[in-house]
Formats: sequence, structure tokens, C-alpha cells
Amino acid sequence: MSTQNFANLNGVSLAYRDIGSGLPIVFIHGHPFNQSMWDPQISALSGKYRVITFDLRGYGASEVPAVESTTLETMAGDINALLDHLGIAKAVVAGLSMGGQIAMAFGELYPQRLAALVLAATFSEADSPEAAVARRAMADRFVNEGSAIPGGEMLPKLLARSSIKRGPALAVTVFTMIAHTPPAGAAAALRGRSQRKDYTPTLKYITAPTIVFGGTEDAYTSVETITRMQQAIPNSQLRIFDSIGHMPNLEAPDQFNRELEGFLSALTS
Repeated sequence: MSTQNFANLNGVSLAYRDIGSGLPIVFIHGHPFNQSMWDPQISALSGKYRVITFDLRGYGASEVPAVESTTLETMAGDINALLDHLGIAKAVVAGLSMGGQIAMAFGELYPQRLAALVLAATFSEADSPEAAVARRAMADRFVNEGSAIPGGEMLPKLLARSSIKRGPALAVTVFTMIAHTPPAGAAAALRGRSQRKDYTPTLKYITAPTIVFGGTEDAYTSVETITRMQQAIPNSQLRIFDSIGHMPNLEAPDQFNRELEGFLSALTS
């Protein structure tokens, strides 16, 4: 994979990769991961498109700001600054899980920069009061225990059992990503995410072409939830993968890349 670059954006050093040329696609990773979760997409797409991946502030090789909480809007602002830095006016923005929620925040704050939207294994609703309390408790666990223990407990919920059985190496890859996540950065994002707004009322205002991905075995986002979200977005398509969990881009990379490429080629034709 191509060389990692660093840019000082909004007062924080962000690690990013910028590979290929053509229509720009920015990929936003979920929690508690880093940009390497998009490696199969870089391999598949960078021959035809300009693929940009980056580590969110507090994750991967990016700087961990000394803050109690990091909001989705702050991270969306970093993407806006990264596009400025790269001289890109409009891009396809793709996000998985928390990354999908950041993509929704980006679309709401900077609609003029959105060429298209890709939402994977994500949901638009805010946390319930109970879920917000649980998320803040999880933030404390990341700080007190490190990332590997609470993050490792997520593994059977992140990947479908059949995916782990079929490709145990994938479970190792995902766990390794989690174990290397800076605990303070993950905790700040969890706290910020616990107070996020409900994006559901604004879905109907998304005018950019959108594709939504889900898996039938996703423990975090049900098919019903993801279908409801897709139906609220006017110019959108839905792809549900059988026996796939919360990481369709890694559990079924060939299928995910094929569907994504079909969506992108329709944009450029």
C-alpha cells in the first residue's frame, strides 16, 4: 500500500493515503479501527479512481488531541480540511459504522462537496439515553483497560460467525487493528458519539446519489434499520449481503468492491 502522508489540519496531525487518479473517493473508517480497514478497496479501486483513506483524529497514526470528547462534526470538519489540502472540490464520501455517521454529518455540513454517498453498516438515529450511558462507560473502559480488552470483546459482534470460521486470519487482522487503537482517542470519539444528533430527519434532504450496504448477521445494525434509513434517502440503492456482519468490506470484499464499482461507474458514465 502507498506511502502514508501527514497533514496538519484543524490543529491536528492527520495520517492519510492518496492513491490513483480520477473521481475522488474518501473512505472513513469505523471505531475502533484505522484506515487499513480499507486496504481491499484501495487494491480494487485505485486503478480507476483517486482513493483517499485517512486515520480519524485520535485513531491510527493520527494525533490524539488532549480532549475529553470528539464530536462527529469535528471529524467531518477534518474531512473538509483534508479535501481543501488535496485541492479536491467534490468527492464521493464512504463511511462504515461510526464512519457512516461522520459521512452523514459531512453531507449535512458540506452538501456542496458531496459527489455521492456510500453508507455501510451504519444507522442514522441518535443514542437512546441508556445507549449513551453505555457508550460513555465503554469510553472509560478503553481508558482504564486499554483498547485490546473492551475492543476484543466486540470481535464476535463485528464479524459474522461464518466469516470468522471461513477466514480466521480476518479476525486476527481486525483484532490487531483494534489492539493498536490509542485508548484516549477512541474514548474521546465514544463520548462525542454518545451525544450525536439524530440524522434521520435530514436524510430526505440528501440529493447526492447514495448506496447503502448491510449484512444479515450485523449485530449492531439490523436489516430493518438499514432498510428504513435507505428508504428515507431519495436517490438511493440498497445492497444486503447474506451471512455477513458489521464489516462487509472485509468479510465479503469481492462482492462489496463489485457493487461499489458498479455504483461508481454509473456516476462517471
